Amino acid sequence: MKVFGIAGYSGSGKTTLIEGALPWLRSRGLNVSVIKHTHHDFDLDRPGKDSWRQREAGAQEVLLAGAQRWALMREIRPGEAPPALPQLLARLAPCDLVLVEGYKREPIPKLEVHRAELGRDWLYPYDPHILAVAADVDPPGEKLRIDINNVEHLSNFMYINSGEISC
Repeated sequence: MKVFGIAGYSGSGKTTLIEGALPWLRSRGLNVSVIKHTHHDFDLDRPGKDSWRQREAGAQEVLLAGAQRWALMREIRPGEAPPALPQLLARLAPCDLVLVEGYKREPIPKLEVHRAELGRDWLYPYDPHILAVAADVDPPGEKLRIDINNVEHLSNFMYINSGEISC
């Protein structure tokens, strides 16, 4: 499975970049999946719904299936470690490329998304897995910068530089 990471601080444009890249990658005949990491608590379910009630009652996993999509929800109980990226990748259906949003510290090839207006430090000097930056300003040093608005160049770079990972 080929994997490529998109790293950056909140509000830098990671999701927007992925949203722009997906149609371009799909138009090249690639099947692409996305794993998004969040530090925030989230729930796809709503209190009172059957699946919510089943999770609240103690189900480890609940799979919702409908005519348009299905979703598997797994509860991480207190004291249980969240799954590592390789465990999550192993749960995906086979595809040509997985774009990983977040997981800044994973040892996978990455692109840093950087916006000067956020006033945050660059990630790449501290992460040898960041191969280039998509930014609205030139990075300090010699790091390759790709125009943050050049979807074709960014998408092609991500695919060409994605790394094989075994799960």
